[in-house]
Amino acid sequence: MCGICGYISKKRITEEQLREMNDTMFHRGPNDSGVEIFESKNDYAIGFAQRRLSIQDLSPLGHQPMHSNDGRISIVFNGEIYNFLDLKKELSDYSYKSNCDTEVIIAAYLKWGIDMVDHIHGMFAIALLDREDDSVYLIRDRIGKKPLFYWLDGENIVFASELKPIFKCPGFNPTINRTIISRYLYQQYISAPDTVFENVYKLEAGMILKFNKGQISKRKYWDVKEVYKRLSADPVTDYQEAKAHLKGLLKESVADRMIADVPLGAFLSGGYDSSLITAIAQELSDKPVKTFCIGFDVKGYNEAEYAKEIAKHLGCDHTEYYISEKEMADLVDSIPQYYDEPFADDSQIPSMLVSAVAKKDVTVALSGDGGDEFFCGYNVYDKVMSARKLEALGGLAYGFGQIPVPGGRFLDKYPVKVRAIALNRNQDTKTQLASPTYVDAAYGLVYGEQGKRAYINSEFSNRAWEHTDKSVRYHVEKSMDISDYQIRRMILDMDTYLPEDILVKMDRASMKYSLENRCPIMDTRVMEYSFRLPHSFKYHDGDKKHILKDIVYDYIPREMLERPKTGFAAPVDKWLRGALKDQLLQYSDSSFIRNQGLFDETFVKNFIGNYLAQEDLGKGSGSNLSKLVWPFFVFQKWYDFYLK
Repeated sequence: MCGICGYISKKRITEEQLREMNDTMFHRGPNDSGVEIFESKNDYAIGFAQRRLSIQDLSPLGHQPMHSNDGRISIVFNGEIYNFLDLKKELSDYSYKSNCDTEVIIAAYLKWGIDMVDHIHGMFAIALLDREDDSVYLIRDRIGKKPLFYWLDGENIVFASELKPIFKCPGFNPTINRTIISRYLYQQYISAPDTVFENVYKLEAGMILKFNKGQISKRKYWDVKEVYKRLSADPVTDYQEAKAHLKGLLKESVADRMIADVPLGAFLSGGYDSSLITAIAQELSDKPVKTFCIGFDVKGYNEAEYAKEIAKHLGCDHTEYYISEKEMADLVDSIPQYYDEPFADDSQIPSMLVSAVAKKDVTVALSGDGGDEFFCGYNVYDKVMSARKLEALGGLAYGFGQIPVPGGRFLDKYPVKVRAIALNRNQDTKTQLASPTYVDAAYGLVYGEQGKRAYINSEFSNRAWEHTDKSVRYHVEKSMDISDYQIRRMILDMDTYLPEDILVKMDRASMKYSLENRCPIMDTRVMEYSFRLPHSFKYHDGDKKHILKDIVYDYIPREMLERPKTGFAAPVDKWLRGALKDQLLQYSDSSFIRNQGLFDETFVKNFIGNYLAQEDLGKGSGSNLSKLVWPFFVFQKWYDFYLK
């Protein structure tokens, strides 16, 4: 686990400058650093750098950049390869110098070439130089657990685990990507391949970028839509067989992630997913597993009491820490520094806090991320099922709503939920269930027309399209032609929300404290087996995550877990109208907005003024727009930190 950065460039970037870029990620790797510059055959210089958080083979033999014995391959790598011991046996003809997984990647590449990505399993962002044909590869893991950014500067490319090294790169001139602003405000994160800057991109999950002689090409080696389509055609029809096999895969996955040369523990929130992973870890361990949970003295935000009860039942060594609202609010100032680009999932704050607590005792922490997306756990999946049932009525309501009435159409008089169903006519965005009130406000906040797009790209149509990033051209099939709205939304979440929100949140929150987070449910074997399970095994008579819960009940009594789902969030609405109010007013001040030139001055003034003047009118009313005010606030705080 670490941070990597580097470049392939005809421009001169010195070793000292590359070192300065690398050291902006000290928090990702405080144990060691390496910086090297190589000359290529085509007038390009290639720089590789890494900050190391030592997890496997703590000796200097794990130092990066690492090179093959014959000098052909050089690599920097962020992540963990969980099947590296099995691969090391399979590739035993290679003469290893270390006991770390990085060297196994080199051996795998020498054996299989770039197809080695089909053999390695884990979380990874890799930069690999092959001197045989002078190619550099950038590779991101299947589901996007580890981040990888790149800046295209003409025929030059600069890459990094975070944006901070790119900020520090000589010649980088940050220009805001206006096209993403409305979508960011609505989603609260920025979807790959976009970033907040023009000409800077996220390498998508399951993607390989190849740089050779000034030409850049990209290809998907693992695509959640295509893998689902292929594997769901071969379903497992026996429920008990499916349960037993899934349980066995989860045990193998947890066991693989418990391999470490440093202390290991688990996040335990008291929910199904973290409880299951903790229970399996405790079953596999010969001593109490260290578990960590934070509690809140804020009504509606606290699950610590349930986590404590479950830890006691399992026999874990449990640590709970109750945090004050002030401690949470104090972390708001650090959001821009560690999240690099605007990111407004407010559960980032408790995620940072639980990581800080865990780091006092361990260097690796297991978590239950992925359970909701792969096994149908979110409440939105109930809503999309309802939307599917109301599809015909929605069409009628839309048609009836076109009748003119004084002041507009009858459609405009509908309650917000009815209007949302009536307006949900676009087949490409059926499961996104956008509230027109929120979408209109997200559009209204942005100055000009360029950034007025709130929806994720097509989720339905089978379309071939070409994306051009200057010299980058690649072909992508958007194919989610699935009639079941729940499955479509789950795949959409796996493709977007999981890698670009959930995993970003935990990567930055944990790495802020030099803590490695491992997610057993996102093991390749578990993910791919979940695609073979009939949807009725996951969503059974309204019971979400049915098969996963059934496995949990083998370890923990049902009555200890059955309760309404509570989010892992912060009371930002209260803060925005209280402790953060002065900052919000500063960031929405006419002079601040005018100097930025990104937001609509008049709309922002009215929007923020109305927000601060009103009380919360209740869920579903469409009148309390804190879900837009918080992303706006975070964007402005980020802008103030980096650009103003």
